[in-house]
Amino acid sequence: MAPVSTRISSAPRPLRAFGSNSTIERFAWMAGSLIVFGLFWQVLADILQNRYLPTPVAVFEVMLREARNGDLWKHTSATLWRVAVAFVISMFIGTAIGLALGKYKTADKFFDAWLILFLNLPALVTITLCYIWFGLNDTAAITAVALNKIPNVAVNMREGTRSLSKDLSEMAVMYRFGRWKTLRHVTVPQLAPFLAAAARSGLSLVWKIVLVVEAFGRSNGVGYRLAIAFQEFDVVTILAYALTFIFIVQLIEFVVLQPLQARVNAWRR
Repeated sequence: MAPVSTRISSAPRPLRAFGSNSTIERFAWMAGSLIVFGLFWQVLADILQNRYLPTPVAVFEVMLREARNGDLWKHTSATLWRVAVAFVISMFIGTAIGLALGKYKTADKFFDAWLILFLNLPALVTITLCYIWFGLNDTAAITAVALNKIPNVAVNMREGTRSLSKDLSEMAVMYRFGRWKTLRHVTVPQLAPFLAAAARSGLSLVWKIVLVVEAFGRSNGVGYRLAIAFQEFDVVTILAYALTFIFIVQLIEFVVLQPLQARVNAWRR
């Protein structure tokens, strides 16, 4: 009989294989679904023959035209920069607030009404006030986006802090882990799924608000370009820019956020 160590080392690793197959399967389902959607769109556009419902081919041609003249990259990069800055700010501040509210009950009771107020404050109001207070600039735009996202992150992280296991914390104290080791091996793994969920929902919310902010008061960005196309009833350009940015966000979601969430949730299996 082979030694135990030999048998263990030669055993297959199903978890890694499962992750690889899962990624391929998710990509296959996504690609197949999008192909079916594109075919449905093409057939519907051919049947209706309406100038306000262009075919996918027409939209793709506008994408290529805008890419060649540089406008697509200029506006897309401006929007991505605003999304990135607002996302990082909102995640950092929202996480700090959520951790504090989850840890200190008195603070949670006092500031809970504030949190509900900002959760229900319409984005349009925040955007308008920021532009009035700070002017038509990127500072106002990013501030408005962050203010709309911070409460959502805070709520997620507050619930995560509340759900921290007291047994694990007591074990860390008993074995004298220390603050850094407890944070790394006990606290962070429990909070990571909540942080990943906040990041995924945050990205989808932030980029939508950024487009509204740009349409209201910026001179570049995807939102600005959509506003100009709307004034001209240019549906093809609207769809071209919208689909381009949706593709970029979906790529970030598929390549970065979904694998990250799967990894931070792996310890629960």
